Amino acid sequence: MDPRLRLGPGYPRPDLDHRQVEQELLAAGWTRCGIGDWAIALLSPDGTTVARISPFDPAGPYVAAVYREASHTRQVPQLFAHQRLTGGGDFQLMERLEPVHEDEAAAFHDAIAARAPEVADLVDVVRRVHGKAQSELPWCGPLDDNPDNVMRTADGRLVIADLFSADGPKLYATVVSDPDLVVARIPEAERRFMTELPLANTGSWEPAVRESMRAGLAAADARSGG
Repeated sequence: MDPRLRLGPGYPRPDLDHRQVEQELLAAGWTRCGIGDWAIALLSPDGTTVARISPFDPAGPYVAAVYREASHTRQVPQLFAHQRLTGGGDFQLMERLEPVHEDEAAAFHDAIAARAPEVADLVDVVRRVHGKAQSELPWCGPLDDNPDNVMRTADGRLVIADLFSADGPKLYATVVSDPDLVVARIPEAERRFMTELPLANTGSWEPAVRESMRAGLAAADARSGG
């Protein structure tokens, strides 16, 4: 059955935030199956579908665009649904993926970097969407060659996931050094939960640092009249 039908048409509602969506899915029998810097992942009760939930992910719509526009290559995950969440969160519902050996992942990345014939269509989509993100998205990050982004589907295909994101180190350094610039470039409604990233790989902020960032952004919002 289509995972969208199990959750209901149009799930989740855009007025929900990341915490509410997580709680609804957990109550429906989904279980946590992964956590990274930008998002957590929940596995459906039947084990076939994963929900990626981020409290703040400006690049989410661009990554979803790659999944949709490159779906014909079968070298990206099958995306069942994408929804922006209130406060700047991002929800993606996709097929379950499994990790691959690092050497296999590196070879796939090498093929992408060289625009090898077998990935040429994929590369064309990635470059086009990433170029759009670079022109529209403040603090857009580079293409990510992390081997963990190459995974395998249940039917054995190699796919590439999360090829780019916001440039977290530069963005959050600017939150500390120049919160007025962040406020000027990212509306409050799109960054309300930006200090709630899980940061499972790089390590979470100290509570004092998190509160300082929140206070700096709130003061900048007040100065801007936001």
